[in-house]
Amino acid sequence: METRSNHILVGGVVLALLAALVAFTVWLAGLGGGVQKEYDIFFTQSVEGLATGGVVTYSGVPSGEVKSIELWKENPGFVRVRIKVRPETPVLIGTTASLQGSFTGPSSILLDGAVKGAPPITEAGPAGAPVIPTKRTGLGALLNSAPQLMERLSTLSDQLSALLDEKNQKSFANILKNTDRLTGSLADSGPDIRATIVETRNTMKSASQAIGSVGALAESTRTLVDQDGRPMMADLRVAAKQAQTSLANLDAAMSAARPAIQTLSTETVPEVTQLVRDLRVMSDSLGSVASRLDQGGAGAILSGPKLPDYQPKGSGK
Repeated sequence: METRSNHILVGGVVLALLAALVAFTVWLAGLGGGVQKEYDIFFTQSVEGLATGGVVTYSGVPSGEVKSIELWKENPGFVRVRIKVRPETPVLIGTTASLQGSFTGPSSILLDGAVKGAPPITEAGPAGAPVIPTKRTGLGALLNSAPQLMERLSTLSDQLSALLDEKNQKSFANILKNTDRLTGSLADSGPDIRATIVETRNTMKSASQAIGSVGALAESTRTLVDQDGRPMMADLRVAAKQAQTSLANLDAAMSAARPAIQTLSTETVPEVTQLVRDLRVMSDSLGSVASRLDQGGAGAILSGPKLPDYQPKGSGK
């Protein structure tokens, strides 16, 4: 009887422990997964390295895990990743998700970018859970662009190989040789260049002095104009005024003499012309008298000219 009682006691303890274990498991399930919030993230990039159960961090703080990863049936270009995070995680409007790759371990998902005071993301997406937008940053973006980067590096390597072929290497060698020759010539011409620089400096100094002299000359000219030019201009104004007065007097005299000039031109000038004509006739007459005196003396003037003897036609004499 006593043995049976011991078995019942042991069985009761075992059942109590099993019930406690079940209750603890249920409590853990409710604490760990029952109250966690689920979100969907749609990636258009490769999610290589990300696995179910992967870490989800918010600004570097572990906040949840990856629940599932699958291709989106509606569009195979998207990879749907469902995550579950703790309820206190501030998944607000403005929060973004990015894939953080690693060379030494599995990839993880980073959440960040929430703005204080923004409302939480609660609108259900096409798969039934709210959607967190994505962005490419950090090592994940670098790893995703690695194939294109390697292709560009390969192209660049080919171009460099073509650039540094044997012909171009000879050209580069000639360029270096010419550069070395040029630098040697410059080194040999150093004293001449130094002397040229000194002469240029002296020339600039002389030019500066000449500019100063021109400035002084301009100042002297301005002083001369101010001191001597103003009295001269006053004298010129007086002379111009006197000339204007003289011209006015001359104009008045010409106006007074205009009637006499008109009388001279209308009356006196014709009389003078007639006088000249009479003097010319008298001069001709005097010339004729003088010619007759030369030929016949005074008698030629007192008696008329001797007529020739008349002889009738047909006479014998």
